[in-house]
Amino acid sequence: METLFRYLSYLLLLATIPLTSALKFDIQAHPGHESARHERCIRNFVAKEQLVVVTAIISGFRGDGQMLNMHIRDTMGNNYGKPKDVAGEHRSAFTSHADAAFDVCFENILTSNQGVMNPTRHVELDIDIGADAKDWSAIQAGEKLKPVEAELRRIEELVGEIVSEMDYLRGREQKLRDTNESTNERVKWFAFGTMGMLVGLGAWQVVYLRAYFRSKHLI
Repeated sequence: METLFRYLSYLLLLATIPLTSALKFDIQAHPGHESARHERCIRNFVAKEQLVVVTAIISGFRGDGQMLNMHIRDTMGNNYGKPKDVAGEHRSAFTSHADAAFDVCFENILTSNQGVMNPTRHVELDIDIGADAKDWSAIQAGEKLKPVEAELRRIEELVGEIVSEMDYLRGREQKLRDTNESTNERVKWFAFGTMGMLVGLGAWQVVYLRAYFRSKHLI
């Protein structure tokens, strides 16, 4: 229990610190064959009915001989967007349909050589989920909140998300525990049944052999 409180305190401390680091990487252009092989995907987890904002800043420009496509989907088969020929800053927002991991995938297709050696696009990716995905400046202006009140609202929502996640993890732990106990019970009865069958088979063999040798007048 003490560990749980320490973990929650740590998460609350993190909630008060703005995290603005973005993932940066380069993606090589390819001729367009075997697209799935050349996709680069970033995976994250989201709870059901949470707001997600995906912000991507792509180098280059349209018509430069490269076409960068995005595909946002989750492991349950839901598609949240497939923007084509993305350049500059692009933002996609969606509300998740299920508790699942989702992928933000990038594919850079070479449309024209133009004598460019080693064509690549630079990507800066930022994914905001839940309270972090909301525009708190707009909320503050719309509801005429003081900066402290807006910050407290943000922290309150973050704490609510942490509590919901803990409840979700507790529920999953309970399901796994029930499955484990059910499996152990079945294995136990299967072992008892197997032992009973072996004992019965051994007894039947003894009776059968004694009857066989008696019939041959060897006993």
